[in-house]
Amino acid sequence: MPVASPLAQTLTAIYSAAVAAALPARSLVPHLPAMPRGQLIILAAGKAAGSMTPAAEAHYLDTLKVEPARITGIAVARHGYGAPTRLIPMIEAGHPVPDAASVEAASRALALAEAAGPDDLVLVLLSGGGSANWIAPAGTLTLPEKQAITRTMLRSGASIDEINTVRKRLSRIKGGRLALAAWPAPILTLAVSDVPGDEPSIIASGPTIADASTNADARAVIARHGIVLPASATSLLADPAMETPKPGDPRLSRASFRIIAKPAAAIEAAAEACAAAGYEPISLGADLEGEARTVAGAHAVQALDLQRKGRKAALISGGELTVTISGTGRGGPNQEYALALALNGAAGIAAMSGDTDGTDGGGGAASDPAGALIDASTLARAAAAGLHAGSMLANNDSTGFFEVLGDLLTPGPTLTNVNDCRVILIDP
Repeated sequence: MPVASPLAQTLTAIYSAAVAAALPARSLVPHLPAMPRGQLIILAAGKAAGSMTPAAEAHYLDTLKVEPARITGIAVARHGYGAPTRLIPMIEAGHPVPDAASVEAASRALALAEAAGPDDLVLVLLSGGGSANWIAPAGTLTLPEKQAITRTMLRSGASIDEINTVRKRLSRIKGGRLALAAWPAPILTLAVSDVPGDEPSIIASGPTIADASTNADARAVIARHGIVLPASATSLLADPAMETPKPGDPRLSRASFRIIAKPAAAIEAAAEACAAAGYEPISLGADLEGEARTVAGAHAVQALDLQRKGRKAALISGGELTVTISGTGRGGPNQEYALALALNGAAGIAAMSGDTDGTDGGGGAASDPAGALIDASTLARAAAAGLHAGSMLANNDSTGFFEVLGDLLTPGPTLTNVNDCRVILIDP
């Protein structure tokens, strides 16, 4: 739909409300701890590091009037997601595929954690994207091998839980190992959740959290999705020494974890915005998972049923969908969901699907779209433009489809990340 249309404006306003509810600047400060007797070591990683780090700096430097010499640290965010800082150096690194800056950021974070003493406090500001931003390959695994594994797993359709289960076995920082490096210094993690169920051990691959998964679980993921690993990675998954610290490990006794922003808050804000726009909000939950086009088909059935019943309603959902890539096009789960929904839609239905971090799949650029919008005219406009929606969906080319129509959702980096926000508006 034309981006200036009233319906498009309503949908983008709902998306903006969802994002605003998850901004760390709103939720971080009340959770920040008092200064320790020694040094405060701030380690920030993920797509929200560019908002969490400046907020923490302002709290300690301006509100608490802490001497700058007592604070040190390192922050890393996805390329394009960094922000000016006053004290803590900020690195921008690759996502979803890591790069050399990811290795540098992890190396510096581990060194600072290892240098912490019992009177210091390691404050970890964590958000989704941290898995790619902190890369410390274990054993003989190389960065190019890690990059290739990441690309393969992202194309496989594996869930984020499955991907992170494998990542933990290939790393010196993930799966609780950052907390082990800081021991015996206390370590507090304040996290923005981007995973279904808000499971701490999955967020950014749980660098400060005990991990209940096992090497056998990781090997099962690889087998289930038919992923071929290099010998360096296969040996790590078979090495008992690469098993992660489990619940009850005494080396994690001084580690604590708190979630400061959750996907549910974004979905609740979207529901309020839908109600304000005159639609009856119907929440399908904040933790949906599954193949994007399959979920879209199920949601289309629900939307059409509401339309037949004459209800002016909004179907709202969050979570993190996946795409099993078999084509050569460009896209992401939110855009693929929107295209599949359009193929199953009808008059009187419009929708938006967007990732709250501001980017949905894509090539890793900060300018990648967050998702897409559709309405009852989508397929007709596509046909007039010479686009074959079904073929483009089969080729995983949702970006190419919506780019021609001008229906991409492009907010740019939001500096937060609480998964997807999907809204279907039904108006009989």
